[in-house]
Amino acid sequence: MSMTKKKDGAALEGSKALTKKARLTDTNLLLLITVVVFVVMYAGAMIFLKKGFLKPQTFFNILNANAALIIASCGMSIVMITGGIDISVGGVVALVSMSCAVYLDYQGGNVFVSLLIALGIGLLFGVVQGYLVAYLDIQPFIVSLAGMFFARGMTTIVHTAPFNVANEAFVALKDTRINVPGMGTVNKMGNYVNAYVEIGVVVAVLTVIVLFCVLRWTKLGRSFYAVGGNRQSALMLGINVKQTRFLAHLLCGLLAGIGGYVYFLHVGSGSASHATGMEMNAIASSIIGGTLLTGGVGNIFGTFVGVLSLSTIQNIVSSIGLDQAWWTGITVAGMLCVFLVVQSVILARKK
Repeated sequence: MSMTKKKDGAALEGSKALTKKARLTDTNLLLLITVVVFVVMYAGAMIFLKKGFLKPQTFFNILNANAALIIASCGMSIVMITGGIDISVGGVVALVSMSCAVYLDYQGGNVFVSLLIALGIGLLFGVVQGYLVAYLDIQPFIVSLAGMFFARGMTTIVHTAPFNVANEAFVALKDTRINVPGMGTVNKMGNYVNAYVEIGVVVAVLTVIVLFCVLRWTKLGRSFYAVGGNRQSALMLGINVKQTRFLAHLLCGLLAGIGGYVYFLHVGSGSASHATGMEMNAIASSIIGGTLLTGGVGNIFGTFVGVLSLSTIQNIVSSIGLDQAWWTGITVAGMLCVFLVVQSVILARKK
């Protein structure tokens, strides 16, 4: 009898370990696919196109140009993990840029207060939209659509004409470069040129690391996944679903404010047309990174790689001579279709 119990116990432990291993593989499969696609795509560009892709600075330029999108996409991923959506992030980024630009140039403001303005705008949108979605149970798409129109309209009210910021302290901060040791190249004149990243890249990377840790090792992160997976089950587990959805939108709004300031640091100007289509790029990056529109599945690191993949394919299309905007749109649409099909296959396999 004792030997039988031991065998049964060993079989049970083995079964649990096998189940855990299978579940782990399924969870990380989308992330693995995203990373492999990006590596193959970038390596192919380095081998066949070469046009600048062999230089490390080309990769750093992708990070410089997309630091704000990385931050906004992280916020989008968190909302999507809970089963929601937020299409107002592009409008919030534009409003932050214009408001900070007007404050610095026309009111003689300082950089620190302009940062507080950016955070305040992001938090305001996050609080209002989060409350409407979580506590009044209004559809996230409708709420964020109204938020997008409001943000774009307010951007025009703040100032109509585009202009460059001439505030000395801001310009000095904008022009700050962080050298990456050992990654520089020798130019045609024989001079060594350091590779560099902008301040926004550091902010974006820190954001990815912090949110990755939050989602993976905190109670709040587990609540995001539980609410997105099944709200009724989350309620039975004692999770405050309304509060969790509210916090997801609040965090997304805050990240949109931070992303708006990073975007402002990169472009150095205010314009009503800034960040046009950023919300769609954020959704596309999240999907390519393995975040499901249905909620419950997603990875912040995957979103980061998704942004890099989206920008890389745009650069490849441009490098082969297809400079027209519609070719980029067609290519991105094709990538999205492929990743959506892959996600559907994986979900069907799991079921």
